[in-house]
Amino acid sequence: MAQGGAEDQNRRCVAILSACDLVPPAPAATRGRPGGDLPRGHLPPPARVPYHARVTKEDDSTLLQRWQAGDEAAGAELFRRYYTSILRFFRSKVGTQAPDLVQRCFLGCLEARPRIREGANFRSFLFGVARNVLLMHFRGSRRDRDRIDFTERSAEDLGASPVTLLAKEREAHLLLHALRSIPLEYQIVLELYYWEGLNSREIADMDGTPEATIRTRLRRAKLRLEKRLGEIAETPTLARETTTNLESWARKLRDQVGTG
Repeated sequence: MAQGGAEDQNRRCVAILSACDLVPPAPAATRGRPGGDLPRGHLPPPARVPYHARVTKEDDSTLLQRWQAGDEAAGAELFRRYYTSILRFFRSKVGTQAPDLVQRCFLGCLEARPRIREGANFRSFLFGVARNVLLMHFRGSRRDRDRIDFTERSAEDLGASPVTLLAKEREAHLLLHALRSIPLEYQIVLELYYWEGLNSREIADMDGTPEATIRTRLRRAKLRLEKRLGEIAETPTLARETTTNLESWARKLRDQVGTG
């Protein structure tokens, strides 16, 4: 994209995120620069997003239609609705680098807005953009870029920033460590399934993968996670307690990553 077009997209992203109350006031030194109102790495934590106090009754498809027709307020509502989920998606994998990737994700949505097909599931589309941004981030930070096999390499293998402080209880800490040490594609599908409530069809819609393939990936991912929990737990009892109550600990970890 030409520099002018990129700056325009960044300003539009700033405008939408500002409407969502997701952008803090810019430091005086940066105000007025192209994109300066959205300092690199300075998106605020999700606790500042007062979304639940003003939920609209309109569903995603209605808001998407309005946004594609030029209603920026509808786009702001969609971004506000999923901001915490997208921040959580990145935070569990790249830690403190998450805010930059959130911005890239929303910019990607702005660029793709005219190409979103009619009747598309916006949530699947958004997480599809987030997944692409994440994979591009890891490829861009390594020399072997296109040769990375994300069904074999984990976030820890790829040198992701530590995020251990996001988990509080020992079971949650163990689960987060295990998730980050299994193949990245497995971590992604498990978190989308357990944390965000996406079913296999919605996950498949993210990039056109056959639904049967996603169901198989989910089964394999859970088995790999359970094996990893057994390998890294301090005691067999801790591994068993975490595995037996996996859904419960997944929900607790979800909340801690989303607000930590």
